[in-house]
Amino acid sequence: MPNLLLELRSEEIPARMQRKAAGDLKKLVTDALVEAGLSYEGAREYWTPRRLALDIHGLTARSADVREERKGPRTDANEKAIEGFLRGAGLASVSEAQVVSDPKKGDFYVAVISKPGRAAEEIVADVMPGIIRDFPWPKSMRWGKASSKSGALRWVRPLQSIVCTFGPEHEETVVIPFEIDGITASNVTYGHRFHAPEAITVRRFDDYAASLEKAKVILDAERRKDIILHDARDIAFANGLELVEDEGLLEEVSGLVEWPQVLMGSFEEDYLSIPSEIIRLTIKTNQKCFVTRKQGEETLSNRFILVSNIQAHDGGKEIVHGNGKVVRARLSDALHFWKRDQGNLPDLETLAASATKFGLDLKKPLDQRMAKLDALDVTFHAKLGTQGARVARIRALAKELAAVTGADTALTDRAAVLAKADLRTEAVGEFPELQGLMGRKYAVLQGENASVAAAVEDHYKPQGPSDRVPEDKVAITLALADKLDTLTGFWAIDEKPTGSKDPFALRRAALGVVRILLERRVRLSLLATTRDGDLLSFFHDRLKVYLRDQGARHDLIDAVLTPDADDLLMVARRVEALTDFITSEDGKNLLAGTKRATQLLAAEEKKGTVIADGVSPALLKLDAEKELFAAISAASKDAADAVAGEDFRSAMEALSKLRGPVDRFFEEVLVNDEDAAIRANRLALLRLIREATGTVADFSKISG
Repeated sequence: MPNLLLELRSEEIPARMQRKAAGDLKKLVTDALVEAGLSYEGAREYWTPRRLALDIHGLTARSADVREERKGPRTDANEKAIEGFLRGAGLASVSEAQVVSDPKKGDFYVAVISKPGRAAEEIVADVMPGIIRDFPWPKSMRWGKASSKSGALRWVRPLQSIVCTFGPEHEETVVIPFEIDGITASNVTYGHRFHAPEAITVRRFDDYAASLEKAKVILDAERRKDIILHDARDIAFANGLELVEDEGLLEEVSGLVEWPQVLMGSFEEDYLSIPSEIIRLTIKTNQKCFVTRKQGEETLSNRFILVSNIQAHDGGKEIVHGNGKVVRARLSDALHFWKRDQGNLPDLETLAASATKFGLDLKKPLDQRMAKLDALDVTFHAKLGTQGARVARIRALAKELAAVTGADTALTDRAAVLAKADLRTEAVGEFPELQGLMGRKYAVLQGENASVAAAVEDHYKPQGPSDRVPEDKVAITLALADKLDTLTGFWAIDEKPTGSKDPFALRRAALGVVRILLERRVRLSLLATTRDGDLLSFFHDRLKVYLRDQGARHDLIDAVLTPDADDLLMVARRVEALTDFITSEDGKNLLAGTKRATQLLAAEEKKGTVIADGVSPALLKLDAEKELFAAISAASKDAADAVAGEDFRSAMEALSKLRGPVDRFFEEVLVNDEDAAIRANRLALLRLIREATGTVADFSKISG
């Protein structure tokens, strides 16, 4: 079967857009071909900094003929109905329609519409211009003389050429020469813009990829990543070092080069006095280079790894020299930031009021930065006030929460007033992703308690499902206060997440609260703390996601989670106990019996059947119902006592003793007795089963 090769070559495509753009191209083209009646065996997309490519193999040569029978009105229908039918079917007159007789419905018209199949080349030429014109780039541009005209082609960077060939694997291919804004598809591409800029004629994907590689272009991005990673590891190892790996940087760098050449540069060891996080970010952000460390150690070395797109005649000496100059200049700036942040601010006299407000010591650099943050009235959010006001709220909330977590009150207060101070440091101003981490380093330098320093960094955590959860009680307290203040604030101004939009990362904040409460086993009444029922419901949603990710069944979560359940740790413990119980033999059988009881009871309640207010022992005639009543009375008390003591496993154990009596009751007792009083009494007995099991969970919500 024929294969289709497509390449769209342009000037540099931003690395962050390449992978998605190639995926979009694959989906748009294959969807369009399938919609037009073609099928294919497989498709794979490729990308480099200067091209998107698509290889579709096993594409059918033409779409199938289509024959459709469209039923129309009866032959004696009014004229307008018949005209509408003819117009919709594309017929000139009723003579072109067939008449079909139905013994019951009479004669009616049928239009037979035949659509001949189309050649794949015709379909490709038809769909491609629209796909290219409407391509979903996040940002695009117009260029050249045509850019001033309405409807001019927009592309991420100027589009330079298009390759589109089609044909069987072992025969000659043909060019599908569609045209867009003066660019006509052909079988000509170009290699590396410096090493091999000459034209290359291609036929199908295999020789296309091979020809590009000869022309110093590695088409497969994953292979480029692999080359960079292994060459970087090797060159580091050869110098007694190891690469500090960075998957995000590796992805980005592989999108900057078509012919990766890995080299090593260096900088003066004096710069190693800068925190390693700043060195790494400086080199990564400004030069897209990797850092290295001594083998088996955490401290960085003064060597870095760079990736060039040129195979230089001098072995890369000039490239290394040029990159080194830039790296040293940026590290010099970073060293300046690092030293400035440890010194005094020039306007301390203006910070006295803020220092008094927060109990700050203006002899200490980090305290100065917090006072400056407050004095400048830096906005946190237009409707939620300044950062200073936010710190005051977090401070007050942290004081309340310390009583719950057992954290030292004085240390918690100190951590709260310093937590946001590093937002006014030059290091965080240059690298916002270092907030918290730099605050901890500066806190240590000015002699803060270890718990305070840890809380300054960790109060942002966890920032996702895989991020670590704070361990120190002060950090736990501050992390909860920070996230709960964020959530209650945005709920108060009605800025809640909608659909996939969550600009203030409120889902992440709520999940962070859930993880802290459960993984650090913190008992907290969320409703009392937030005073917002809608927000409690939002926490419930995050709790469900978390527990399901931990392997809990959704029906067991629903069976335990009531709308007013605001102690999430207790909810999780109930789910855990219920999971263990319901998978046991006793649990399975009790579930079956309980479901039967609740379903029968619900049916009678719906019909309005009289049910006694309570069970009358005098009306219990059979041994099986007497035994069940005694068992329920004992199990209910034991289960309630266990729940009160938060021993949910014992509560389940108490309920498990109902299994035998419930089974025997349904085997030997007819609930709907002819005597209305006995029937009402037995239904009340079923209600006791529902109430007893309901002390732990709503068994009606459990599947099985």
